[in-house]
Amino acid sequence: MRLNQIYQTLLEHFGKQHWWPAETRFEVIIGAILIQQTNWIAVERAIENLKSEGLLNPTSLATASLERVQRLIRNLNFYRQKARRIVNFSRHLVERHDGSLDKLFGKSIEEVRKELLSLDGIGKETADSILLYAADMLVFPVDAYTVKMCERLGCKDLRYEELRNLFERSLPEDLEVYKEFHALIDKLGKMYCKSKPRCSSCPLTDECGFKSS
Repeated sequence: MRLNQIYQTLLEHFGKQHWWPAETRFEVIIGAILIQQTNWIAVERAIENLKSEGLLNPTSLATASLERVQRLIRNLNFYRQKARRIVNFSRHLVERHDGSLDKLFGKSIEEVRKELLSLDGIGKETADSILLYAADMLVFPVDAYTVKMCERLGCKDLRYEELRNLFERSLPEDLEVYKEFHALIDKLGKMYCKSKPRCSSCPLTDECGFKSS
């Protein structure tokens, strides 16, 4: 699978995505937790609600009541769980790192990743999205869109870490490439590489054998 060529093809077709849309690194993290099993439009509304109440910073969110946070993000799927998770993350950041993302991210990728994965509600995909988009670390998140694209391009039965390592071995060590490629894959998945794919108009139709299977 020629990942560099695939990246160029998607970039030429869709243009730059400028993902992750957020004003602060902390907002990126909260968005990464809230986006699970939810669409981004709903997450944007929830984030705006938190902003309007002055809660989109570690100290304020860490001391907010769960009931208040639940009310502000009630439009999301699993809002009770997500309220607990973003409050718990904020408390962890305040208690362990004085509320400083610089302190949290001031360690090796492996150490930060291990710490993130130890927190409730942060799995591999969420942790890696935080590392890439909030910490500017060279880690490639693997989401469902990535798995589907890779399977249809012939790269099947690879586990999460194997796919992540494949991308990281194949791509240049360039944050912009990592960020844009991940966003472009999601764009591809939303527009073409669906459960019922639109193969005839897909920019990767020449690379993909799925349509003839």
